[in-house]
Amino acid sequence: MNDVFWLDTGTGRPLVLLHGGFLDHSMWDDQIPVLAERYRVIAPDARGHGRSANATAPFRHTDDLAALLRHLGTGPAILVGVSMGAGTAVDTALEHPELVSAVVVSGAGTNEPYFTDPWTTRMWAAWHSAMAAGDLDASVEAFTLFAAGPLRTLDDLDPEVVGRLRRMARSTLSKHTADEPDLLIPAHDTWERAAKIDVPVLAINGAIDSPDHIGMAERLIRTVADGRAISVDRTAHYPNMERPDVFNESLEGFLRTL
Repeated sequence: MNDVFWLDTGTGRPLVLLHGGFLDHSMWDDQIPVLAERYRVIAPDARGHGRSANATAPFRHTDDLAALLRHLGTGPAILVGVSMGAGTAVDTALEHPELVSAVVVSGAGTNEPYFTDPWTTRMWAAWHSAMAAGDLDASVEAFTLFAAGPLRTLDDLDPEVVGRLRRMARSTLSKHTADEPDLLIPAHDTWERAAKIDVPVLAINGAIDSPDHIGMAERLIRTVADGRAISVDRTAHYPNMERPDVFNESLEGFLRTL
């Protein structure tokens, strides 16, 4: 586990916080100290993100997470993920079900996303063309726009939140080059298999996130045996960063039911 960074703090039931793509564990800074009062909080940096090393061989985020949980001897854990982290949580419930006691997702369904909303497809195109051109500044800015969602600009957000997102994105994007091989192996048929997930699943969505992101999370909770959803007003793709008080209260309310 030398090439993967993680935080491990607090005691109690294991609770794993999985960050979004191109970010790192510090997106959970408003959750970690609060949750660590009652839970053992584990917050890794995914491979190729934050303080974790870039991949040198084919890998899956879910297998990295499973290896970490086995290394830490946690037993079944509650997995909480935003965006890419949500996909990793769902993958792990499918691929390593013995390690998962509940799943919380935000702004995602499985790790096989699909985008049809015009705003989302436009943002993805702008971001990917900036990355392909090797333009770090433009890549960071295009990526950060997902935090605003289709109904706002970044000026509508708390500047501190925008600054944190830009710092994390720059740190992770600068570890990568446009021509490096993509060694990430996706899990397959996740939507078809999601109905087999039998642990409780909660979606905490930003109310003004893109219709695609909200729609995938809602499809997931309709598909699983025990799914429910909460919406956080005045937030988009990162409700835990924009309104941590509401996010934490929603999450802890769910955790008390387990």
